[in-house]
Amino acid sequence: MKKILCLLSISILISSCASTQKIEALKPEPDDAEPLLYDNAVSFISIPVVAKLKDIENQTNKVLNGLIYEDKNIADDDIEINIWKQAPITLTNEKGKIKTVLPLKAFVKYRIGTNKLGIDLYNVKEFNFNGNVVLLSDVGLTNWKLKTNTEFKSINWNESPSVNVMGKAVPITYAINPAIQLFKSDIEKSIDEAIAKSMDFKSNVLDALDKICTPFQMSETYDTWLRISPTELYTTEAKLQQDKIMFDMGLKCTIETLVGQKAAKNFLRSDIVLKPVAKMPDHISANVVAVSTYADASKIMTKNFAGQEFGSGSKKVKVQSVEIWQKEGKMIIALDMLGSLNGKVYLSGIPQYNEQTKEIYFDKLDYVLDTKGRLTRTANWLLQGYVLRKMQEMCRYSIQPNLEEGKANLLKYMKNYSPMPGVFINGNVGDIQFQKIQLTNKAIIAFVKITGDVSVTVDGLK
Repeated sequence: MKKILCLLSISILISSCASTQKIEALKPEPDDAEPLLYDNAVSFISIPVVAKLKDIENQTNKVLNGLIYEDKNIADDDIEINIWKQAPITLTNEKGKIKTVLPLKAFVKYRIGTNKLGIDLYNVKEFNFNGNVVLLSDVGLTNWKLKTNTEFKSINWNESPSVNVMGKAVPITYAINPAIQLFKSDIEKSIDEAIAKSMDFKSNVLDALDKICTPFQMSETYDTWLRISPTELYTTEAKLQQDKIMFDMGLKCTIETLVGQKAAKNFLRSDIVLKPVAKMPDHISANVVAVSTYADASKIMTKNFAGQEFGSGSKKVKVQSVEIWQKEGKMIIALDMLGSLNGKVYLSGIPQYNEQTKEIYFDKLDYVLDTKGRLTRTANWLLQGYVLRKMQEMCRYSIQPNLEEGKANLLKYMKNYSPMPGVFINGNVGDIQFQKIQLTNKAIIAFVKITGDVSVTVDGLK
C-alpha cells in the first residue's frame, strides 16, 4: 500500500511538472540604435490682431505728457514759447486716418521795442492761453511697431489775448501763428513717437511666443507634452477700420507631442524676424507629430493585458509584461508569459491606424518564425487562431485620449484666454485628422493634422 501511494505521488509530481513548459525562443534583435529622426511637416497659424483705437489713445496719453515744445531764446525772433499737453489726447477715425486732437496750453513771452545805439528799448509781455491742435496720421506697421505718419493740420486758440501797439489792441496770435512753423514738426514727431512707443508689439509678441513655445503637459495619465518650435513670423500691413486698428500675424512652426519626460524648449528670441507679407491665410493648418516611445507604448500595452488569460481548458497563460521595438519596418511584440507556458514569445506585425477608434493596432500579427517553431514542439495550443486573435485585440494602443485631451487643452487657450490684461485670444479647433505612421528605432511616430482659427483682440489694455 505504501508503494502504491509513493508511486501515485511521483506520478502526480511528474504530471504537474509536465503541465508547465518553458520556451526559450530566439529574440529578434532591434535595429541598430540611431538618432531619433522623423519627418516633421511645417504648420502655419494665422492670428488676426485687432486693437481698439481707444486703447491706443489710452496708451498714447500715458506716454505723451508734460512739456511738448520749448523755445527759450527770445533774442532771435522776439518770441519765447513753451507748450504743454493740457488734457488727454483723443483719437478718432477720419476717412481712414487717425485724427488726433491735442489740447495744449502755451506760455508766451512777446518782446516789443527796439535796440538803438546799444540801448534796449524793449517791453516784454507774458501771456498764458490755450487751444487745440488737430493732426491727421496715416497708419502702418514697421519693425514690430504701429507706425504713423502725422501731419499738423490746424491749431485753434480758445482765447486771443492782445497787446497795445501804438495805442491799438493787437491780437498776440498774429505773432504766435507764424511761430507754429517752428514747433509743428516737433508736435508731429511727438505724436508719432508716442504712438509707436505705446503700440510696440515686439516685447508682447515675443513674451507670448516664449509662453507658447514652453512645452506643456497635455495628459498626466499618458505623460504627453506639446512642443511648438517657431521658425518664422509674418505680418500684413496695419489698417484702420472704424474704431479699430487691424492686421494679421502668421506663425510658421513645427508642432510635436512627445511621450515621456518633458521636452526641451526650442525657442530663441533673437532668432525671430518679423517678415512683411501682403496677405495671410485665414486659418490654422497644424501638422502635429505625436511621438510615442516604445518604452511608453510598452507600458500602456502591458496594462491592456492585465488580468487577461489565453488558452483553453487547463492550458492557460497570463502575460506579465509587454515589450515592443522595431525591426525591418515591422513591430516586434515580446510577451512575457506565466502559466502552462513560461518564457517569452515574440509576435510581429505592421502598425496601422483605426480612424473610428483612434487606435494604433498591428495588422498581420503573427508569431515570428523561431517562436512558431518552438511552439509547434512545446505548446501547439497557443498557435490556435482564436488565441492569436485575442492577443491581437490586446495589442493596440489608443491615441484617442491623447487627441481629446490635446484638443481640450488647446481650447483652453481659445475661449477668451487673456495672457495679459486687455489682450484676449479666441478661436476654434476643428477635427483632428490622422495622416500616417512612421517607425524609428526608438518610437512610433503618428502624424495628425489640425485645422481651426484663432484671433487676438486688444480691448482695455492696461
